[in-house]
Amino acid sequence: MAAVRGREDRARRAVVAVCRRLAERGLVAGMDGNVSVRLDARRILCTPSGASKGELRPADLVVVDAAGTPRRGERGVPSSELDLHLRAYARRPEVRAVVHGHPPVATGWAVAGRDFMAPVLPEVILLMGRVPLVPFAVPGTPAVADAFEPFFPHHDVFLMAHHGALALGSTLTRAHQRMESLEHAARILETAARLGPVHALPADVVARLVARRVST
Repeated sequence: MAAVRGREDRARRAVVAVCRRLAERGLVAGMDGNVSVRLDARRILCTPSGASKGELRPADLVVVDAAGTPRRGERGVPSSELDLHLRAYARRPEVRAVVHGHPPVATGWAVAGRDFMAPVLPEVILLMGRVPLVPFAVPGTPAVADAFEPFFPHHDVFLMAHHGALALGSTLTRAHQRMESLEHAARILETAARLGPVHALPADVVARLVARRVST
């Protein structure tokens, strides 16, 4: 029991640290975004609804079961986007963490109806793979998770039309790194688009990069 509690305490501290970094990097603002980690087969730790991510404490986080019901004794209300996290875990058993943010430049691409499917940057292919644009659904409704259904099996990072971005990972660190890298790539591609035509990498190079791609 002590070992289980110890793992949960470490997970709480790790989630709070990631939330603070997201806020410091401007990838969320105010009450934006949410983060979760899979504690075990029956429990998920997530950020609470209506909280500033940069000000969270470990005790503020909420443990829910696979259906999203808070465990006995939990004080907070889970994020309104929890259903999307639960759907990701259900569809991708290897995923252990989910990070949702509103990175400004990457979200600008999503508002403009653009994706990152073109194989342009090696780093994007290696860390994230191709990043699709998921159709818009009203935030906080089951329709958001429904819109992801065709994309979950094939992608680890997603732009959300008129909304933000989502990153999955086998660890919290990897999911967080993908969110940061998505925004960095968006800035690079924005600059490239201003300077001239953006050219895709040769097919043989893409194939070699895909073969070396970081797993979930």
